[in-house]
Amino acid sequence: MMAHSEDHIALAAEYALGTLDVEERTVVEAMMSVDKDFAAMVEAWQQKLGALNQMVGSVEPRPEVWDKIRTAVGLSEHRARPVLPQTPLPPAASEVDRPVAAADISNVIRLSAQARRWRNVATITSAIAAALVAMIAVGIYQPDLLPAGLRPKPQTQVVEVVKAPSPTPPSAQYVAVLQKDGGAPGFILTVDGATKSFTIRKVGATAPDPGKSFELWLISDRLPRPRSLGVIGSGDFTARPVLASYDTDIINAATYAVTVEQAGGSPDGNPHSAPVFTGKLIETVPPR
Repeated sequence: MMAHSEDHIALAAEYALGTLDVEERTVVEAMMSVDKDFAAMVEAWQQKLGALNQMVGSVEPRPEVWDKIRTAVGLSEHRARPVLPQTPLPPAASEVDRPVAAADISNVIRLSAQARRWRNVATITSAIAAALVAMIAVGIYQPDLLPAGLRPKPQTQVVEVVKAPSPTPPSAQYVAVLQKDGGAPGFILTVDGATKSFTIRKVGATAPDPGKSFELWLISDRLPRPRSLGVIGSGDFTARPVLASYDTDIINAATYAVTVEQAGGSPDGNPHSAPVFTGKLIETVPPR
């Protein structure tokens, strides 16, 4: 790979920008034909500067501009005067004593060309940076103003909206006061109309004798025999979901009774003593 100087880089940038004269463009094109790396450098500059051409549309000069140009050219041709030959003057003594003046002038011309070239490169770089900033700003706020090839691709974001569940309306609540012969309540039975689960609370009942247990029963004329709802625990509250297997009409119209059975409950699913506490459900909270 051939190493390229700063002048080569500047020449490539100016060639892509179109600021070289005819002789300089001929030199650059000759270098491109023999140096593939230099040709690639020129192509890279052309791609960088292509964004500027896409953002700037062509502007047709007004007719009066062309008229002024033609008038100016005509005046310059009319006023041009032939140059008369002059007899060369003998060189001054000071000029004869300075043989290195031509070399000094050539160095000045070369340094001036390099300075001009690098000023052009700096101008090109600044223009590219400004164009990129402008493209980014336009792409964010007004992407429709950019050419189709430079517009940012639309990004689709899927947002899942989770709808909050609707609050469940309160269900009907039923309560039965289980008491003996109209006396003080021994237990309070609460039934939820939606889940059909029940909670029985011990109120005034005293603990059964050792080796005995309280057992809750459902008694309905639509059932052939009483159905056990389980043994009542020794704590203040006992909750079970066993009513879910019964119809709502049976649950609401049944009689609930508590008997004293052997420890652990009836062994055959039938009550073995008379009920000591009974009661029926009444609705305390209507359904909504």
